[in-house]
Amino acid sequence: MHEDAGTQLDDARADELLRSGAVELLGHIVSSNETFLVRIEDDTDALWGIYKPVLGERPLHDFPPGLHRRERAAYLVSETLGWHVVPRTVLREDGLPFGEGSLQRFVVADPAEHYFTLYGTGEDTDAQLRRLAVFDLLVNNADRKAGHVLRDEDGRVWGIDHGLCLHEELKLRTVIWDFAGAPVEPGLVADVAALVDDVPAAIADLLTPAEVRALQGRARYLLASGALPHDRTGMRFPWPLI
Repeated sequence: MHEDAGTQLDDARADELLRSGAVELLGHIVSSNETFLVRIEDDTDALWGIYKPVLGERPLHDFPPGLHRRERAAYLVSETLGWHVVPRTVLREDGLPFGEGSLQRFVVADPAEHYFTLYGTGEDTDAQLRRLAVFDLLVNNADRKAGHVLRDEDGRVWGIDHGLCLHEELKLRTVIWDFAGAPVEPGLVADVAALVDDVPAAIADLLTPAEVRALQGRARYLLASGALPHDRTGMRFPWPLI
C-alpha cells in the first residue's frame, strides 16, 4: 500500500533521504504557490515528498519572500513541543529541480477527508484536532484551510502547508473554531511554557527578532488564558475554506 511513498521508513531514514536524496518530479499540485509531488531516493530507499521552491512563490504584500523557511520553522515548533503534528520538513539549496526550497515528507491520506469531515468522528480525532487548534494559535497560522488537515492510515492527524505562519502581527485565519472557549489541556500548556523564556536557535534563526518575540507572546497568552479564543470578528477564516 503506497510502498513507493516510503511509509515504512523510520523518521531518521526519512530525514536522511529528504536532506540528501536525488529528487524526481512526479506531478504538479494545484496551489497558490508552485508545489510539486516528488520522489526522493538513494541507492537503498525512496519516499515521496512535497517540494516548494522559492522560485515558485507568489509575491505577497504582507509576508516577505522565503515562505519555505516558515514551513521549516513550523515543523521545528511542532517538534520542540513534542506534538509531531507537522510532517518532517527540511530546507535544501541543491539537488532540486527548481532550486532552493522546502521538502516535506508526504502523508498518505484519503483525499476526500478534511477538517470538516473529521471533526466529530471520535474522541481521539477531536483531541488531535483540538491540539492542532492550539498549535495554529501558537504559530499564528494565517491559512488553516480544511484541506490542510490530514488523517493518515494509522488515524494520526497532521497539519500541512505552513508557509503563512509566524508573522509578528496577529493574522490567525483558520476553519478550526469548533473548540473556541475550550480549555487547553494542562499537558499542552506545560509544553507551550517552554517557549516563553527560550525559543531554540534553530527556530529563531529562521525568523526575525520581532517574530520570535511575538511567538513568545502568544505562548504567554496561552499560559494566561488556558483556553482557546473565540473569533469575535467572525472574519478569521481563510478562503477558500477547503
